[in-house]
Amino acid sequence: MKTDHELIREFQDGNKASFDELVKRHLPNTYGFFIKFTADEVEAEDLAQDVFIKMFKALKKFRFESEFKTYLFRANINMSNTYLRRNKWRNMLHLDQAPEQGYMDTSYEDEWRKKELWDGVAKLPSRQRMVVTMRIAQEMPYKEISDIMGISENSAKVNYHHAVTALKEKLQD
Repeated sequence: MKTDHELIREFQDGNKASFDELVKRHLPNTYGFFIKFTADEVEAEDLAQDVFIKMFKALKKFRFESEFKTYLFRANINMSNTYLRRNKWRNMLHLDQAPEQGYMDTSYEDEWRKKELWDGVAKLPSRQRMVVTMRIAQEMPYKEISDIMGISENSAKVNYHHAVTALKEKLQD
């Protein structure tokens, strides 16, 4: 099995099938990330597709300074930040859509909390944002996070702890 870097080199040399192999290899995790982030299959598919469209263009200039997986996670995080900014008010309840009295629908409140949480994550320092995203959305162990980011396992834990502390403070306000 070829490594991601070998596939990228082949793609840079004009072999489009190598890109297809990268997509097959990494699409399940990318889609999984966005499904946990949006809780909407259609949105998750669109966001995953958008990430790989950007990858198709960006990989021609890939410099092999990091693992492809790290590069892809950064793209996922950037796409999720764009999604949050673009859709911040989209799911707000309009008065003409108010439910009948006596019926208590908490789905908008739950959705708002999720958006508020991810909006807070988007404002974290870059390293903390990446660790939290991989830990929460991808359910990755600290060891894998540390390997991807090129930091110690302890550093990954510390960044996660600081991020959670900052999010708790922001969400309590």
